[in-house]
Amino acid sequence: MSELGTIVVLAGGLSHERDVSLRSGRRVAQALRDRGHTVVEADVNAGLAGLLAATPDAVVFPVLHGGDGEDGSLREVLDLFGVPYVGSTGPASQRAFDKSICTPLLDVPKPVQVALPNSVFRELGARALVEAIVQRLGLPLMVKPNRSGSALGCTKVTAAEALPGAMVAAYAYGEMAVVEEFIEGTEVAVTVVDTGDGPRALPAVEIRPRSGVYDYTARYTAGETRFICPAELDDDAAAACASVALRVHEQLGLRDLSRTDIIVGANGPVFIETNVSPGMTETSLVPLAVEAAGLYFGELCASLVRQAAERGASSVRD
Repeated sequence: MSELGTIVVLAGGLSHERDVSLRSGRRVAQALRDRGHTVVEADVNAGLAGLLAATPDAVVFPVLHGGDGEDGSLREVLDLFGVPYVGSTGPASQRAFDKSICTPLLDVPKPVQVALPNSVFRELGARALVEAIVQRLGLPLMVKPNRSGSALGCTKVTAAEALPGAMVAAYAYGEMAVVEEFIEGTEVAVTVVDTGDGPRALPAVEIRPRSGVYDYTARYTAGETRFICPAELDDDAAAACASVALRVHEQLGLRDLSRTDIIVGANGPVFIETNVSPGMTETSLVPLAVEAAGLYFGELCASLVRQAAERGASSVRD
């Protein structure tokens, strides 16, 4: 029996990112098994409650992307069951996942943003809204769903007449879309980990997609994107990116693990979004940052599980 008990790696779910989640889950599960730990891979279905009830020493490692996996609802259920888990709490996850909530909350450099429900877009009419948005934010723009990941439903808009179509594409993934000023610059991702000694920023990963756009295909197709870690930034820019990621992690009340996406523009780093359940696939950014930091992926996963188990034990004692 592993000293960490039974680790339940939760992957899959019903979001648009199910396939990516399953790939992430397999990698995390194998990394933990390679270190001699007892791992059960599970999906979010009717059998989950029974599995957790029958596994009194369970610690959950959620690797669910999008939807219920990142919006905090599953974590609220795990708290209800009294099962310890890796990662941020339900309320903190909700703050991070919803871009229309997250961005306005943060005191970091960030793009100007407008959030529009589908109902408002329909009732007021595209023409009036397009004129107002372009007048306020200028062009180009980035349009995205407020509650989705992996760049699904995201569109760069360079002409006003393309904005309505981009809004419709975003609404395919939810009732709310956000429109932001497009930030030109170098795209990087900064992972923050905390295994008990306080949050630590790992080396930034620079993202260079062959197509010029870091969309779903570029993210999850091997060879479509070049990743450079550490990013080719000067020391001051790298430190500024780390500072932004740490501030985001702390201001949102996140714990254990987060990944913040940043554009390094002419005036320095600008926050784009953050993720409480980042991808762990063979083309994902967190494992690259872990390796660049001189850490071992399986060891880090085990440390996060150990910390979650200790939190659970402390909660029982209290």
